[in-house]
Amino acid sequence: MIKVFIVDDHKLFREGLKQILKEESDILVVGEAGSGHEALNKILNLDIDIIIMDISMPGQSGIEVLKQLHALKCKPSVLVLSMYPEEQYALRTIKLGASGYITKASAPEELIIALRKIANGGTYISHTIAEKLLFSLKENPEEQPHNKLSDREYQIFLSIASGKKITQIADELCLSVKTVSTYRMRILEKMNMKTNADLIHYALKHNLLLPND
Repeated sequence: MIKVFIVDDHKLFREGLKQILKEESDILVVGEAGSGHEALNKILNLDIDIIIMDISMPGQSGIEVLKQLHALKCKPSVLVLSMYPEEQYALRTIKLGASGYITKASAPEELIIALRKIANGGTYISHTIAEKLLFSLKENPEEQPHNKLSDREYQIFLSIASGKKITQIADELCLSVKTVSTYRMRILEKMNMKTNADLIHYALKHNLLLPND
């Protein structure tokens, strides 16, 4: 039996996932959480094989939870299930210890395949992203400006590039406007750019935005 824990800030989405997984005789949902903080408090007292986790959550993001899980001795595997395209976060989450990455646009069948592969000790990413990641490694991705950003800077960079205002980003991430503005200055400096328009152009050129952004 594959014991699964779900972390997503949308209750309706969690309920939908539970209904999908309920149909599988070898998968059991043993718990859920609506935030990263809640998840970290709960998983320490549960026997879990795989955590299904979103990246974008208020307060403590999935990226930050991954970092904290990495420090645990008996940490469960993590399958990131996100609205963001694989190009945006797959490489970062895998480097942080995630065992798989799929998007919320994926078919339920792909989710089940990913869970079973991870439960058997494997790593799950799509064939398309595997090829892209291999190509990016050959091209030395560290030379690309956006790979110089910290995880929080990268998250804010994507938000700015998608057209969100500083106040909106601050509200979504539970940060002050001043803090987000400071991050923006660091991002521009690290990427050697001057304006938000430069960031938007860069994100579009490197296919880092959602199709509807």
